[in-house]
Amino acid sequence: MSEDKEPKAPNPWMKSLMVWGGVFLALLLMVSMFGGGAQTPAASIPYSDFRAKVAEGAVQEVRIAPDRISGTMKNDEAFTTVPIGNDTGLPDLLQENGVRYSGQAAEQPNVLMYILIQSLPFLLILGIAFFALRQMQKGGGAGGAMGFGKSKAKLLTEKQGRVTFDDVAGIDEAREELQEIVEFLRDPSRFAKLGGQIPKGALLVGSPGTGKTLLARAIAGEAGVPFFTISGSDFVEMFVGVGASRVRDMFEQAKKNAPCIVFIDEIDAVGRHRGHGLGNSNDEREQTLNQLLVEMDGFEANEGIIIIAATNRPDVLDPALLRPGRFDRQVVVPIPDVDGREKILGVHMKKVPLAPDVNARTIARGTPGFSGADLANLVNEAALLAARRNKRLVANQEFEDAKDKVMMGAERRSMVMTEDEKKMTAYHEAGHALVSMNEPASDPIHKATIIPRGRALGMVMRLPERDNYSYHRDKMHADLAVSMGGRVAEEIIFGHDKVSSGASSDIQYATSLARNMVTKWGMSDKLGPLQYEEQQEGYLGMGGRARTMGSDETNKLIDSEIKALVDGAHARATEVLKGQEDKLHLLAQAMLEYETLNGEEIKQLLADGKLDRPDEPSGPAVVRPVTGSSIPRAGKRFRGEGDAAPQGA
Repeated sequence: MSEDKEPKAPNPWMKSLMVWGGVFLALLLMVSMFGGGAQTPAASIPYSDFRAKVAEGAVQEVRIAPDRISGTMKNDEAFTTVPIGNDTGLPDLLQENGVRYSGQAAEQPNVLMYILIQSLPFLLILGIAFFALRQMQKGGGAGGAMGFGKSKAKLLTEKQGRVTFDDVAGIDEAREELQEIVEFLRDPSRFAKLGGQIPKGALLVGSPGTGKTLLARAIAGEAGVPFFTISGSDFVEMFVGVGASRVRDMFEQAKKNAPCIVFIDEIDAVGRHRGHGLGNSNDEREQTLNQLLVEMDGFEANEGIIIIAATNRPDVLDPALLRPGRFDRQVVVPIPDVDGREKILGVHMKKVPLAPDVNARTIARGTPGFSGADLANLVNEAALLAARRNKRLVANQEFEDAKDKVMMGAERRSMVMTEDEKKMTAYHEAGHALVSMNEPASDPIHKATIIPRGRALGMVMRLPERDNYSYHRDKMHADLAVSMGGRVAEEIIFGHDKVSSGASSDIQYATSLARNMVTKWGMSDKLGPLQYEEQQEGYLGMGGRARTMGSDETNKLIDSEIKALVDGAHARATEVLKGQEDKLHLLAQAMLEYETLNGEEIKQLLADGKLDRPDEPSGPAVVRPVTGSSIPRAGKRFRGEGDAAPQGA
């Protein structure tokens, strides 16, 4: 007895062919119904006019049927008419005027065509109802609810560009930790012999742009297995149950292609802590998360499916996602250090024709805090600058200009500033630079400029000499003093009443830094090493907001300590600038003349009192002190991001 074979599912191409064939037949039917052939339609005339035309001799031929008379005139014009009663004299009239005439049988109606035409609307309605019922019967499956429950996961193949570990640089530790997953996908039996089980999931944690998605693609490329990618926001819809349906369908697709990798980007969109935060819970998101938890570690085993997820906010994820058996491993993808940045630049520089003066190590040392995406953007900006300058090779100057553009924003040379505004800006930035040069713990000055960049009228950019992973108290006090340097310079040179609003970003930065020193880092002698502030999720803030803990007296003491730190920085900057007012004039005049000075030029100017620029057509320039008052500049916009941010931006 032969085995019963499971019936094969109909071929999708055959189903499509049948559908289009039915549409084509329906169109032919409509044409046959309403087209009526390619004959020229005959003109209908009254019966009396027909007899008159016969009597005049204008008719050439006539065909007589029981229900109509048709024929042609002598000018080849066709006509038709309906006879009245039984006109027995018509044959004699035709005979007398020499008209050829003949009889014609009545047309028999096509019963089958008549039935088909009458039933066509009902067949169309039944077809639509049948299609809708089929979709409803699928429930929450792959095509349920008219396709809402179908997974949006995309299957990436080698046609879309194979990525390997050679394309990933600067994150060696994360790469090594994920190498085991690649080896398992290549040879699962090697681990099964010793009773080992590969982790079911790996959670990639890191700041935006560090290469989490690229790393997941590299794992799939190295292992040579199918790679499904989907975003966490693709699961959640306004209809409750759709997200859970999409999770089920995604795992069904993955099972058919196992072994494979499923990559969920921004998983915090669907994996947030259940029942956490203010307001009502999101039933759709929580049902989607519940289904994901069940699929990852439920009664049904999903062998050969490895889930890799990425997020930059692991603190908001539900604990059930992070337990063993689900996301067994948390792989931190950090901001690369100087060696990592050099390797990343080497990967991206392969696609760019470089001049001999380009050194990846030098560029890496000058870009602390840059992520992989930032470095890729830096190389691209340098290539675009070289193309605009009609160069065949990308030189070091393009990389320096691209670095300034990425860090400080694009130059706005078209912005019109009065001489008084330029003078105010020059003294403001000179105040920052001079205080920074007199603070041993401050980061070295990279560049000072009074050319408007981005949203700022001028800025002093400081860069650390090496990668910093923690900050000391003396550096924080130095940063506070540098941030106050611009405001103090305005007060000394232009007077108390002429102080501008240009120090708004400096004040914001100093206040934020002082608050963190007091409430988070325990750097207040009066309050001690205690935490007085914590992040709190809430509906008012997109990323949460800070909540100060303590009594009213404690909060007053916190405010007084913050004010004391900022006032101390203001006093320190005042002491430096009043003691070196001649250097303040010297530096401000140089910035007015050259607009942009780098760190080495500022050191030379303060040490020698002059600035040598061989590339200037007039030779070495001697900068002399200037005096005078100025009209304060208008308030400016700012940007600032921690210690690497432009001071006085």
